[in-house]
Amino acid sequence: MVILAWSEWLNRRWSRTLVGDNEGATEAVVVLGYRNPRATANLINRWRVRAGIRSLTDDGRHDTRLIFSGGTTTIGGASEARLMADYARSVLEFTGTVVLEEESTTTWENVTNVIPLLEDADRIKIVSQPAHALKAREYLRRQRPDLAKRLVRADDYRPGEWLIVKPLLALYGLWRLRRLRAEERRTTPG
Repeated sequence: MVILAWSEWLNRRWSRTLVGDNEGATEAVVVLGYRNPRATANLINRWRVRAGIRSLTDDGRHDTRLIFSGGTTTIGGASEARLMADYARSVLEFTGTVVLEEESTTTWENVTNVIPLLEDADRIKIVSQPAHALKAREYLRRQRPDLAKRLVRADDYRPGEWLIVKPLLALYGLWRLRRLRAEERRTTPG
């Protein structure tokens, strides 16, 4: 029980790190792909697509777009971005604006390659598992501090979601975030 509570707390904390409360009329929600060697979106990518869609501000006052980011993981296969977009459209019946970034093979490249797609966005959300999204937010802060000031919280953390595997995700997240400096894991954009 203590381990579940700890992992829940840690994932919640990560989801709220390096984000502000920017306002504005345009919003970009970036969904990061995860290793997808098959011809259809895998379990992780399907969850990320659902989290991306629920992260969109649907109040009629925002011009929103959903950006799927991820390259091809197999020779001749479809990109992760394309597989996620296909899942959003065909299974979830998403009819909003979709933009694809299909060249990235690492998180650093995801961030680098979506920057041109974020230039005009007042609000930027990055969707993935909380530790991975935090890593991407930090990469955006390193590459483009001006855009990082526009980061707001995505809806990629919900209490109880992924509950049984959350301790493993927390441990994996700690391992993946170990290279970020302590202040990068705690601060919010200024």
